[in-house]
Amino acid sequence: MKPLDPRLLRYARTTRTYLVATVALGVLLAGLIVAQATLLAHGITAVFLDGAGPGVLLPLAAVVAARAVVAWAQEATAARSSAAVKSELRGRLLAHLAALGPGRGPDTGAVTTLITRGLDALDAYFARYLPQLVLAALVPAVVLARLLPADLTATVTIMVTLPLIPVFMALVGMHTEAANRRQFRLLSRLSHHFLDVVAGLTTLKVFGRAGAQAATIRRVSAEQRRLTMRTLRVAFLSSLVLELLATLSVALVAVGIGLRLVSGHLDLTTALLVLILAPEAYLPLRQVGAHYHASAEGLAAAEEAFALLETPVPAPGTAPAPTGRIVFDDVVVRYRDREALRLSAAVEPGEVVALTGPSGCGKSTALNVLLGFVTPDEGRITVGGVDLATVDVDAWRSTIAWVPQRPYLFAGTIRDNIALGRTPIPMPPPPTAFAHCFTGTAPTAPGPDVTAAARLAGADEFVAALPDGYDTVLGDDGAGLSAGQRQRIALARAFLRDAPIVLLDEPTANLDAGTAAEVMDAIRRLAHGRTVVMAAHRPELIALADRSIDLTPFPVSADPILPAGAGLALPAGAR
Repeated sequence: MKPLDPRLLRYARTTRTYLVATVALGVLLAGLIVAQATLLAHGITAVFLDGAGPGVLLPLAAVVAARAVVAWAQEATAARSSAAVKSELRGRLLAHLAALGPGRGPDTGAVTTLITRGLDALDAYFARYLPQLVLAALVPAVVLARLLPADLTATVTIMVTLPLIPVFMALVGMHTEAANRRQFRLLSRLSHHFLDVVAGLTTLKVFGRAGAQAATIRRVSAEQRRLTMRTLRVAFLSSLVLELLATLSVALVAVGIGLRLVSGHLDLTTALLVLILAPEAYLPLRQVGAHYHASAEGLAAAEEAFALLETPVPAPGTAPAPTGRIVFDDVVVRYRDREALRLSAAVEPGEVVALTGPSGCGKSTALNVLLGFVTPDEGRITVGGVDLATVDVDAWRSTIAWVPQRPYLFAGTIRDNIALGRTPIPMPPPPTAFAHCFTGTAPTAPGPDVTAAARLAGADEFVAALPDGYDTVLGDDGAGLSAGQRQRIALARAFLRDAPIVLLDEPTANLDAGTAAEVMDAIRRLAHGRTVVMAAHRPELIALADRSIDLTPFPVSADPILPAGAGLALPAGAR
């Protein structure tokens, strides 16, 4: 059994108000339980022994009604608090992920599972487990305090047997916690794998591998189902153990009460009071065990959320954005103990440089290092002699226009998607470049500027041919446009941004020759008067560059002068 995780108080301030309200309502409910038992014992005695009328039970009805109202208030408070805590945690997680940047957080599928289903499982934790935990501490203490002056023997019996339930709960809870943690991690892994399969479904179908991936998903799903059923089996068996312990304990108290009542050593009112209150002393502890199993998945998700929130964010710089020569000074990036990039090279102002080499050699990693999304494990990057690690990342990114290999277009008009290029991108959060996705407010830019940028990117012609032109509404991820059209919208963003540095990541990938030629014409116009660094495979795209830097890893023994995997700068025509 786990009490409240102190990290919830740190990351979800709403929890504090909720805990105060829960304790107050718990104390009131415990008092009402004792009052109900006392009134019921006296009422039954008055009716059966003294011949009193049913009116003697009216105060009991009022207490029962008050107990129902308090229980409802506790439930409503828990539900509201749970919603507020989940909202606050989701906001913090999204903000922290934005601050970490791409590549530093967990896999997309795992994060999606955590933020959606994982945090939703906290409902059982707040609405059931935590209130019951408070009652488990208060109700037995109040019941024992009431029974002590009435019947010492029954009080001692309850005090001796009561600790057995928490001991067995702890033993079962440790096993249940581990099982739920395994189940949640397996679910996260399944979500991430399923997301990868859906994203690459076209490629899998082309190469006839869709069936193999479907079999993998079935296998992992079956494993997750077996683990879930095993966890449920443990939960049901533990509930049986706790019920058995509580039943035997109450029976032990009842037998003693019956024997003393028959022998005349105990009056009826006291006997009834003890018999009514004894189950109430054990009930909160039994329910804690039951509610703990229901909240275990939420606890596992909360631990994952806290681990993510405690992932350190790179220390921000404060220097203004520099200009001048970009130098990769012995930059080394490692990913999961594998070297992803090793580069020593320089890019002059106004120069167009192509990063070449096979897939996986580090071209995209080099661009991510320039964007500040990846921190070098060794070496540094300087711009005009200034170390980028000391520069304010917001100011630096304001000097960059970035066109990724697969640009993302948001659900909205073409005009809004192009205007996104003029929206500043502050980091760390809140990420206002994407704020319109959550708040519904679209980025703005003058209409003539948007049209001019689209014309320079070669997008004006196909946009004008659409029924609603620039007001055409796109679906998520640019649904309704071809890959080449999406690429030209992304280039229009770069033209609109009008930044001195342009980063291009395989801008002609997955395009046919005709569309690629149109995109390259737009790149020629975009490169004029700007520093351009682009990852490239196509020879015709490499030919646009003033020179190329080959990132192909070399064997250590291939050249005793060059380090393994060093970037080798070549004139564009030499390739």
